[in-house]
Amino acid sequence: MKFSTLFTLLFLFVFGFAKAADAVDPTVTTFPALVQSEAQKNADEAASVKAGTSKYNPVPVIMSHLADAHDWHFWGEGENSFTIPLPVILWDNGLKVFMSSKFHHNEHVAEVDGEHYFNYHEKIYKTNAQGAVEYRTNEKGEMVIANEKPLDFSITKNVASMLISVVLLVLIFGAVATNYKKKGTEGYVPRGIAGFMEPIIIFIRDEVAIPNIGEKKYARYMPYLLTLFFFIWINNLLGLLPGAANLTGNIAFTLVLAVIALLVINLSGNKGYWGHMLWMPGVPVPVKILLAPIELIGVLTKPFALMIRLFANITAGHIIILSLISLIFIFQTEAVSAGALPLTLFIYFLELLVAVLQAFIFTMLVALFIGAAVADHEHETH
Repeated sequence: MKFSTLFTLLFLFVFGFAKAADAVDPTVTTFPALVQSEAQKNADEAASVKAGTSKYNPVPVIMSHLADAHDWHFWGEGENSFTIPLPVILWDNGLKVFMSSKFHHNEHVAEVDGEHYFNYHEKIYKTNAQGAVEYRTNEKGEMVIANEKPLDFSITKNVASMLISVVLLVLIFGAVATNYKKKGTEGYVPRGIAGFMEPIIIFIRDEVAIPNIGEKKYARYMPYLLTLFFFIWINNLLGLLPGAANLTGNIAFTLVLAVIALLVINLSGNKGYWGHMLWMPGVPVPVKILLAPIELIGVLTKPFALMIRLFANITAGHIIILSLISLIFIFQTEAVSAGALPLTLFIYFLELLVAVLQAFIFTMLVALFIGAAVADHEHETH
């Protein structure tokens, strides 16, 4: 072998090794590159849909509507969008508080007190000044971001919507209470918001609380039942507004409502309630031992059913409405558009009924479970 050939091979080997050493690890990238890659992917998909080579995929739009977010987006994209920034509250070696606008439509790395963060699919990760993003393979063989996540206590879209509903409840019931202070005066007639609310309050009292809890014990639970009914109803209605948050379609929200109901029901339980559950009177001891764990499981399944029912019904309604609207973009024909729009309006008005119906069912079942917990069991003495 000639010396020139050997030198050439040696040069190629060293040069190739140096290039390989300088190459970026495939499991490491930067956040700007990640954003650019996703933007390019979305642009390619939009171009293929416009060219007719592929169908419009409504899943990302539907899922983004159902999901929570760190800002409140109403319409538009990027610089042309109308978005309200919300407070981001992180715990990362101390409290970090800033507005979500620092992420600049989730396209930039935010610097706060010398720390750097990026928001990717509404999860906030730590990074460095260059926006390094590391990946790892999870148990399913999928590539997931391995960057550290600080504790997130942010005021997200769902939290902001919930706070709005709380303010509405305080204003509504405050106005009703002020109006009712005049009760007893000559010629008193409930007016305004009090006149609208009185039949609903009486309905919850006479058709929900008294029949299920009893005339002697219902009064102490009326504030809770009224708050529960109107809180769910108002949030269901807010979720149907354009650009609104899907709060009652969030399983974390319905979980909290179910846990509160679980505590109220079981802390209200009397001796007879726990006796019939743990040591049933008039039942052979072996059967008692067998049934007690089953009854305890029932204690948890009741609020679990409440949680799933509200979450599933509200989420299903949103998905149906958005799916019907998506048919217009999938088929892109006048005939489908003419059929989808009236059907969407019909489902939307049906969801107005579902909003109050789900609030009523949740309140009714909670009252029923409370009634079972506080009921007197006089037959035990016979």
